[in-house]
Amino acid sequence: MAEFIAGVEIPDTELVRAATELVREAADDTVFHHSRRVFLWGSLKAAARGLEVDPELAYVGGLFHDLGLTAGYAAKDRRFEIDGAEAARTFLLEHGRGEHDARTVWLAIALHTTPEVPMYLAPEVAVVSLGVETDVLGQGLDELTERQRAEVVAAHPRPDFKNRILKTFYDGMAHRPDTTFGTMNDDVLAHFDPDFRRTDFVEIITNSAWPE
Repeated sequence: MAEFIAGVEIPDTELVRAATELVREAADDTVFHHSRRVFLWGSLKAAARGLEVDPELAYVGGLFHDLGLTAGYAAKDRRFEIDGAEAARTFLLEHGRGEHDARTVWLAIALHTTPEVPMYLAPEVAVVSLGVETDVLGQGLDELTERQRAEVVAAHPRPDFKNRILKTFYDGMAHRPDTTFGTMNDDVLAHFDPDFRRTDFVEIITNSAWPE
């Protein structure tokens, strides 16, 4: 039987059940509930914009988007977004979705911390960013009704979420600080670690091997 939260249907499919089980086992409550809210917020906003979104792909994109921050999926030498994207691609291919669909979700997760760009790509890419921007940054809360916000948070609470998600980001990236170059993620490392030194893009250019 399908589950509805704030009018959004959680697809009652084997793929969705498997995705839920995987992320529930891999992630703590903070990441799991956040990931489900991302799907819900993104779905609500996508519908309001008239976007037609494949619900299974949107669900996997939302559920897997922070999987690269968890111990079982975090690599040592690449951005956490890519870890989650790779896990989602493998998962979708193993569950019968084609390469095009898997690549779309890969992009949704890999780009979810990159402002603006996802909105010019497939709806399944945009929906994840819309959800992330809502849940983490509080952007566009006025686009949601009080009832929608209350129903989503009742189903997936956010106790002390701001502090907990920042700590989750730090814990998932502190061992690979170089991967935060060129992203907003270096703000998180700088917040928690006073000795962290950001890589300076201007210095890279001026100190490059070119002679001029």
